[in-house]
Amino acid sequence: MFNKKMVTDLDVQGKKVLVRVDFNVPLAEGKVADDSRIRAALPTIQYLLDHGAAVILCSHLGRPKGVDPVFSLRPVAEYLGTLIDAPVAFAEDCIGEPAASAAAVLQPGQVLVLENTRFHDGEKKNDPEMAKQLAALADLYVNDAFGSAHRAHASTAGVADYLPAAAGFLLEKEIKYLGNAIADPARPFVTILGGAKVSDKIGVIENLLDKSDRILIGGGMANTFFKAQGYAMADSLVEEDAVDTARALLKKAGEKLILPVDMVIADAFSADAADRTVDAGPVPEGWRALDIGPRTVDAFGTVIAGAGTVVWNGPMGVFEFDKFSKGTFAIAKAVAKSGATSIIGGGDSIAAINKSGLEDRITHISTGGGASLEMLEGKVLPGLAALDER
Repeated sequence: MFNKKMVTDLDVQGKKVLVRVDFNVPLAEGKVADDSRIRAALPTIQYLLDHGAAVILCSHLGRPKGVDPVFSLRPVAEYLGTLIDAPVAFAEDCIGEPAASAAAVLQPGQVLVLENTRFHDGEKKNDPEMAKQLAALADLYVNDAFGSAHRAHASTAGVADYLPAAAGFLLEKEIKYLGNAIADPARPFVTILGGAKVSDKIGVIENLLDKSDRILIGGGMANTFFKAQGYAMADSLVEEDAVDTARALLKKAGEKLILPVDMVIADAFSADAADRTVDAGPVPEGWRALDIGPRTVDAFGTVIAGAGTVVWNGPMGVFEFDKFSKGTFAIAKAVAKSGATSIIGGGDSIAAINKSGLEDRITHISTGGGASLEMLEGKVLPGLAALDER
């Protein structure tokens, strides 16, 4: 599955190495609020420093429209300096004179963080000129940004046209776990899918129908499947454009696709709404389904307990409201207790695991929600495809 050059295949001694990292982290009042993505890149950064390289890091942050100080990577660079025993400099731009002059004086054992790549339109357009300017800063290129590997941007794909290009340790780990889950899973292979939209996961369901032994559906997307079965869902979130697709998937999947048997419904979309638990089926007027119920937790838990491999993406309910997060937390505990090879992607699923304190009992927590979904769909990731073959 993984036949790309690794950072360990490169001679980095005395070289300048441009590393695409995923430092798209949340900031609060100008400070890093969650450092998990920064820490995930440390093994590759430390390896390069230990082997005599000068390390140049580039990343995007948020979705700025042009240059915007709110989305500056400077606070991230300052925070990185507290995590590693090496000097960390910051360049005011990722290309042009500021980047070139900062890279020119960089010595082995030192780190340079470039400013947000998305301050330039050329990043998203995969502009060859921008890619060339990034490549001109270094001798070698390493991609360790799995969270951005599904995007063909200048810093994730284009730059690999102009430098010897290899994968970092995080990218390799992500591809191996997700790739093996698809190609050769320990059986039974159970896929758990939640979140709001069926349309976001159609490709995943279609790709994994033949590979999975069971597909458990929760969250808002379950409502669309219930509508496809002919149930009136009242004020529940239903993706009307996907009802026919859901109906076709139900027919194709047969007993392999398992829907909730009960649900927690509420009389409003709010944290303090009145709620009650009802059997899966028609939802009373003025009510909406916001979580899976306790019998579904038990049913799903039984399937998960017997699994050899579990892949989970998406919450089981309106996770941001405590009252309707019980199903998601219960599934998190079931996955952690299962003993299966467990792979979790998607922000809310990961948040549930972390909030439960169960992250140490999960085999692999993916750093890329969109990228992991595209891998599970069987798509080729541009950031991976661009790297040199072994």
